[in-house]
Amino acid sequence: MGRKPRVAIIGGGIGGLTAALAFIQRGIEAAVYEQAGALGDIGAGIQLGPNANKTYRALGLETAINAIGFETENQVVRSWRSGRIISQQHRKDVMRSRFGAPYYTVHRADLLEVLSRELPSESVRLASRCVGVSEHRGIPVARFADGEDVEADLVLGADGIHSVVRSSLFGADSPHFTGLICWRGLVPIEAVPSGISRRDGCSWWGPHGHVVHYPVRRGELMNFVAHYESAAPTEESWTTECDRSELTETYKRWNEALLRLIECSDRYYKWALYDRDPLDRWSKGHITLLGDAAHAMLPYLAQGACMAIEDGYVLAEAIARSLD
Repeated sequence: MGRKPRVAIIGGGIGGLTAALAFIQRGIEAAVYEQAGALGDIGAGIQLGPNANKTYRALGLETAINAIGFETENQVVRSWRSGRIISQQHRKDVMRSRFGAPYYTVHRADLLEVLSRELPSESVRLASRCVGVSEHRGIPVARFADGEDVEADLVLGADGIHSVVRSSLFGADSPHFTGLICWRGLVPIEAVPSGISRRDGCSWWGPHGHVVHYPVRRGELMNFVAHYESAAPTEESWTTECDRSELTETYKRWNEALLRLIECSDRYYKWALYDRDPLDRWSKGHITLLGDAAHAMLPYLAQGACMAIEDGYVLAEAIARSLD
């Protein structure tokens, strides 16, 4: 049997780090190249469905994920103005009994910390901005802004919606503005006003938009994301800050308790939702994609991160079974 392949993973987000861990656990050399100077993430919550948590269980991380996650009791839909409960579905026990794993809400930075803690320090290369990939005589090469070229047996683009690897393989994409913009923020749980459940995940449905909130970081913070129709597209970035007044003006006629929750965040971020046509394929030669780089999706099923997590695990398993 020949040597195990070497994998260069472009992008140190959730998908890239999960893939690296899956490869390394199978004895495959993997290095992550992250353009930022430190692993981390601006404050944001994500949802990990049973499919993601089964993946982390298989990677031996069940205890660690349990320590950072929060299991909401119910998923509630409320009226935008009155707060009337439109529907309520019990989530906690149902997810475990039906799917064999919990449904967690977590802080992205906490999840990245769990993953990076499991990886050898030498397997993560920071401040490494990939500027393109190509293949020469069957050997894929990743090029970096500092002039370094990295050869590997497989180059894996886990570099998100603005993927350099994808554009190198298939050209620039043409994202379509959906007509929706989003704002988000985090609120200390002790500041959550009365009238807002601290144990449930909740969606408020109203004219031209909706607001979702759920606890993260073991229930210490409440994460909210507000969606609203807009004719004016803005940047497709989670890192653009905005003023609180944008939200309070947009939602000024909405429920008073919801408005009080929104007002309790100390930072607000704004971005536009764009959609992309599916790619016909995700691979060329010995270069492939995972997560948002391969199949970016809108957030309404809370599966973007979950599918990136599954991608990394399944790819590592497939390559470990066959050296071709």
